[in-house]
Amino acid sequence: MRIDVYTPLLLSLLLGVAGPRLARFGTPAAAARALTGAAVLTAGACLWALALLTATLAGEALPVVAHARAGGRALPEPVPDAVALLALVVLAVAVGRILRAVRAHRATRRTLRRLCEGHPPGTELVVAASPRPQAFAVPGDPGRILVTSAMLAALRPAERRALLAHERAHLAHRHAFYVHAATLAAAANPLLLPVRGAVAYLVERWADEQAAGAVGDRGTTARALARAALVSHRADCALHFADRAVTRRIAALLSTPPRRLRPVAAAILTVGALAALGAADATGDLLSLLTGGAL
Repeated sequence: MRIDVYTPLLLSLLLGVAGPRLARFGTPAAAARALTGAAVLTAGACLWALALLTATLAGEALPVVAHARAGGRALPEPVPDAVALLALVVLAVAVGRILRAVRAHRATRRTLRRLCEGHPPGTELVVAASPRPQAFAVPGDPGRILVTSAMLAALRPAERRALLAHERAHLAHRHAFYVHAATLAAAANPLLLPVRGAVAYLVERWADEQAAGAVGDRGTTARALARAALVSHRADCALHFADRAVTRRIAALLSTPPRRLRPVAAAILTVGALAALGAADATGDLLSLLTGGAL
């Protein structure tokens, strides 16, 4: 346990550093799925490892430990008490961060749903009268596309089709789920913040590729993205991107479509699987230790 319990933390550092870089070599769809899955596995393993470290504080109170001590048999200490106390503090902070992320997500969803109220149930496109150019995919049943009048006025007809195809891709492929899952993973473990940013970028690239396929013109999709970015008053308004990310997305659209590289997704998922295995092995070691078995 002394080593395995720390494996998820080390692997989360590896995933945060190497994961976004590896994702550049795969298709956006496969990379987004792999990164999200690995982040969730790694974050969950880290939380479980913290729980295991915290559980050692209660070891003295377990009946099997008390029985062993009464019989004069000494059990090795799993981890120092100072480490267990630190784990308890970190675990409490992580839970608080997760709860705040959940509340922020729900508040955003409620705001977007309110903006879509008053329209017939079958309405896909909701146009809001606003001078700020914005476009959102609003998940739900049914999912809707919320676009401001300023955004529509800024785009040419072909570019509007690309914009709507982009937002439809977000809804069809449940991109909000991937981003939210990666956000919760990063809330649980801040070392995964680069992964959260990479997933947010990848789902946009995924939607870009879907939009390019829907309109049949990668150049038109790139122009729609560039124009939407230019007319936006804030970096987070149009298609949710800052200038650097928009530039990367435009360059990707103006190049050949990315190739599917299965080993890239497999390598990313392996990191998450190893973190989960490390946490599981640490659990077995702790149970064996507390029951007096050999490590």
